[in-house]
Amino acid sequence: MFNIGTLYYAENRVIKMIVYDPFWKTMKERGLTTYQLINRHGYSSHTIHRLRHNKGISTSLINELCILLGCRGEDILLFLPETEKNKRSV
Repeated sequence: MFNIGTLYYAENRVIKMIVYDPFWKTMKERGLTTYQLINRHGYSSHTIHRLRHNKGISTSLINELCILLGCRGEDILLFLPETEKNKRSV
C-alpha cells in the first residue's frame, strides 16, 4: 500500500480516506453555492471539481474555506478509515 495525497492503493483498488461530504452540508447551511464560490470569491472550477470528487486539496485551501464559511476543519472534511469507507458506496 502506498500513499498519493488522500488516496491509498491496496490490492488493486483505490481507497479514498478523506471525503468532503461535510463541506457540501456546511455550504448549504450557510446558503452558499458553487456559483458564488467561483464568481464572488474567486475559486476555480477545478477546485470545485476536486472537492466534488474527493481529490486532494491543500491545507491552505482548507484554511481559506474555514474562514470563508466561519467553520472548523471537521465541517469541511471527514476522515474515513478503510473499515468505515467499506460500509459506504464510493
